[in-house]
Amino acid sequence: MLEPDLRAADPAIATLIDDENRREHESLRLIASENYASRAVMEATGSCLTNKYSEGYARKRYYEGQQVIDQVEELAISRVKALFAKTRGKGEGQDDLHVNVQPYSGSPANLAVYLAFCQAGDTIMGLGLASGGHLTHGHSVSITGKYFKSVPYGVRRTDCRIDMDEVRSLAREHKPKVLWAGTTAYPRALDFAAFREIADEVGAILAADIAHISGLVVAGVHPSPVGYADVITSTTHKTFRGPRGGMILCKKEHAAAIDRAVFPGLQGGPHNHTTAGIAVAAHEAARPEFVQYAQNVVDNAKALGEALSARGFAVVTGGTDNHLLLVDVTAKGVTGKVLAQALDRANIVLNYNAVPFDPRKPFDPSGIRIGTPAVTSRGMGRDVMLMLAEWIDRVTAAPADDSVVAGVAAEVKALCEKYPAPGLRL
Repeated sequence: MLEPDLRAADPAIATLIDDENRREHESLRLIASENYASRAVMEATGSCLTNKYSEGYARKRYYEGQQVIDQVEELAISRVKALFAKTRGKGEGQDDLHVNVQPYSGSPANLAVYLAFCQAGDTIMGLGLASGGHLTHGHSVSITGKYFKSVPYGVRRTDCRIDMDEVRSLAREHKPKVLWAGTTAYPRALDFAAFREIADEVGAILAADIAHISGLVVAGVHPSPVGYADVITSTTHKTFRGPRGGMILCKKEHAAAIDRAVFPGLQGGPHNHTTAGIAVAAHEAARPEFVQYAQNVVDNAKALGEALSARGFAVVTGGTDNHLLLVDVTAKGVTGKVLAQALDRANIVLNYNAVPFDPRKPFDPSGIRIGTPAVTSRGMGRDVMLMLAEWIDRVTAAPADDSVVAGVAAEVKALCEKYPAPGLRL
């Protein structure tokens, strides 16, 4: 008996998916953590592999019938390992790397690091959320801030860059068990060598969270933590352009602890369809065109930052080294939330975001965060970045004027028709 397809089985969900599909096509997606997965990645993620339970690791499963699944996971591991091994910051090579592709996403990957190396109450250090760090690096509302003694470091008031002198001073004073080098809203490159020196001085595990920049790292357009960090965590979407998943890389000496932390420590069976999507994304990231893509992501972010600065926007740190911009819009007479919502109506999708030393509350902050991975995946370049700056400026000047917002929305939609989005079919 033929089964009905989605539209016949559940027209309500099918219609909502259609709506999102069209929205992703007709809008300029500037969420720094979003991207477009390829049709190949989405096909793998939506495959029959979603049916299979596979607790354990390849060749050491608790369920039978893993002949194909083991090969999928091993292929994903080998491809990820090869990508990162060539970026090593010191002398370690591919044989010194261990890879786990089973974490369900970036936050569970980070939790696995804590489970592998910490006991409840141990001291940890990470970039504070208000300075551009992530919730799972020890913020008070996260389980990581509740179960561990969190000592956040910050950025300098003068230039909003990470204060490595403060990192060293705090590390010497508090002797953290884990020192995080990672960000979620920080536009500058990370100095992994400097973090390594501090970690060695105080006997800390150095954990690099590269969820936002993993695609830039494997392409060689951002410094790599390989050879410096004891353990590296990442999502597999964002600049890596894969499915919504997670991965952990570590030095061989920590392989057993990391694997035990992921399974059985935190989760049961891996999501095999996601593992397949990661394998496809890693295969795509090994191609020369991906290197050019990653460079274009950075070039676009720089161009957009310069164009916004020229229009009087306060770009935090004065620019960017990576895929994102943080912009304080206070001087423009608007809040980040009001502007983000107005831009959304204009088909320009980004998020409101706190800026360093923000006097406003996180749910209604002073800034916006802008990322270029998704628009770059559509083939957009510097000319579009200049148009974007003009559109953002126009909406900023009149966020409550429906005619202005609608006019920009129409122009954006017309532009998007010229740049089909990867993976989408209308």
